Amino acid sequence: MDPPCLVAPAPRCSNAWRVEIAQLLEEHHLVAWAHSARERLTFGADLATYLTSMADTEVCRLDGKYITDLESFVHQLQRVVHGPVMRLEIDGPRGVVAQLRRRDLAGPPGRALKRRYYIWQDADMLLRKDHRLFGKLVDALLGVAAEAEYASEDLLLIHRAVFVGAPSLDMYAEDNRGQFASWATEAGEEALWEVISGVERPPVLRFKIDRELCGSPE
Repeated sequence: MDPPCLVAPAPRCSNAWRVEIAQLLEEHHLVAWAHSARERLTFGADLATYLTSMADTEVCRLDGKYITDLESFVHQLQRVVHGPVMRLEIDGPRGVVAQLRRRDLAGPPGRALKRRYYIWQDADMLLRKDHRLFGKLVDALLGVAAEAEYASEDLLLIHRAVFVGAPSLDMYAEDNRGQFASWATEAGEEALWEVISGVERPPVLRFKIDRELCGSPE
């Protein structure tokens, strides 16, 4: 049986890790974890800075310290992906999925956006508080990414999500029932995102943040 999520190899040297992470994100989403809060913060901030420097790229940072329920997630998403005032729902014309699909206001004037990265810092906070809601939001993020890449007739916009958190995030990624490893389904029905995109399972890599990579002391 295949593992629920592949484990990403460690970068060969600390100076090259940003480039190698960006290469991993060409085909996968990333679950990055560490015991140290400082290492997690440094990793997320440095990666966001590097990705922001790429042409035709948008980086959307979600601060998990303030995401405790659907309302606070919607507030964070509204802040980084501009559009009409959202409603407190995942599906629906002004819900989370609709907001994730938005692209008309993104990118520099006159140029098409090619990549949008979501960096969800401290994602384990919501996982611990409400794992069902967390799974639904992960499903929405990864599902819209699959739809945009494999089923949309619009210009290609690559969506990639990086979830940064404590070891509990990696434990969730190991669970075949979790939404890092499988699409959400209703009882007796096929998974919506698999039907839409043809992608059998979310392409997710697990990554252990190393203290040398982030330059933090032991």
